[in-house]
Amino acid sequence: MSDKKIIKKSWAEPFKIKVVEPIKMTTKKEREKAAKEAGYNTFLLKSEDVYIDLLTDSGTNAMSDYQWAGMMLGDEAYAGSRNFYHLESKVAEYYGMPYFVPTHQGRAAEHIISQILIKQGDYVPGNMYFTTTRLHQELAGATFVDVIIDEAHVPEIEHPFKGNIDLKKLDKLVKEVGASKIAYISMAGPVNMAGGQPFSMKNLQEVFEFAKKHKIRLWMDATRAVENAYFIKLREKGYSKKTIREILFEMMGYFEGIWVSAKKDLMVNIGGILATKDKYVFEEARNMVVVYEGLHTYGGLAGRDMEAMARGIEEMVDFDTIHARIGQVEYFGQKLEEYGIPIVKPIGGHAVFLDAKKFLPHIPQDNFPAQTLATEIYINSGVRSMERGIVSAGRDPKTGNHHYPKLELVRLTLPRRVYTQAHIDVAVESIAEVFENRDSIKGLRMVYEPKYLRFFQARFEKLK
Repeated sequence: MSDKKIIKKSWAEPFKIKVVEPIKMTTKKEREKAAKEAGYNTFLLKSEDVYIDLLTDSGTNAMSDYQWAGMMLGDEAYAGSRNFYHLESKVAEYYGMPYFVPTHQGRAAEHIISQILIKQGDYVPGNMYFTTTRLHQELAGATFVDVIIDEAHVPEIEHPFKGNIDLKKLDKLVKEVGASKIAYISMAGPVNMAGGQPFSMKNLQEVFEFAKKHKIRLWMDATRAVENAYFIKLREKGYSKKTIREILFEMMGYFEGIWVSAKKDLMVNIGGILATKDKYVFEEARNMVVVYEGLHTYGGLAGRDMEAMARGIEEMVDFDTIHARIGQVEYFGQKLEEYGIPIVKPIGGHAVFLDAKKFLPHIPQDNFPAQTLATEIYINSGVRSMERGIVSAGRDPKTGNHHYPKLELVRLTLPRRVYTQAHIDVAVESIAEVFENRDSIKGLRMVYEPKYLRFFQARFEKLK
């Protein structure tokens, strides 16, 4: 037997730091005061009161020197900005979509496509809801139907593609309401509300064939499509030797169109994309964007923002970049597991999701265990996270009753190229300390609830 020592090879981020932004560490007393003033809603905290901000990766990423250089080349003409045409060419080249409309962010694209494709009384099946997407679909007159596989609703199950659509569920819906009542099939990947879980290319191909057979449109929320492509490369047979760019392009080939929040994969601070292969949809969208966003060659964006988006598209498919991004998330999740902290498995693409039902089993869902847990983590260390449970699920628009999702999660999202391993270690230690003292934690009651998307602005009080 050889006594040769095996040396583990570590990996490091594929970039070096050029600019730093100071952050402030507060005392627990200061955080308790800030949390109370914010109504125990992490969305209502002031940024200056947050130490490590894991609320979201939406627009919070660090841009590269290549992107910042592009910002200096912004053509701020009201019409026909050269940056628009650069971005348009990159959307066609990387996503394979010939028709493109810019929007100020993904939510605007969701609104426009919902208004174009949905009629009153329609249905939109999808692989689990997303908050803003479902609301736009409902406001346009549709009913969202979850057709994701059952495994996606069980945090502890290890399944490589928990974002897959269940074809039996999809077929059952079509038989019940008729194909003519399906506005479109909505796929997202990785699925945010399921814990950042991807779908497989095989499943996408099956859904595509089903949609083609029944003459139903197939659209994608491609906000984090690069992360989905990464998981396909790592987990699906036949894709290990393909590049991220090749896998992304193949994925896009099955969709009629996409909407994208550029604030994620593209690593910019603002921006959205609506792109399609359907000229009629494009003409309708181009007309609507003028009403709601701005001229069709800027869509609510400055020229410099569009240039940063175009360059972000080039950078997002670099394997080392996406490998380091998801590697950070994996490190985070593995460290939490060492402490026995319940998380969604397998570890997702953009965030680690804590299972609040198992973390705080003594708090009933009506007392908002995930919202409570996010609050306690912030008070402990200044780490900001986000509730993804009953508060985010909202109410049934017909009955007014709470939606009771099977998943009651706290999302800890890592912005791209922002935090170091040391920041992650601090967050892990804070969550572990809260876990040790979990039996003493009580729930919350809601004291203010806005009409739409209540998780952004709702306010709570602590139960005594």
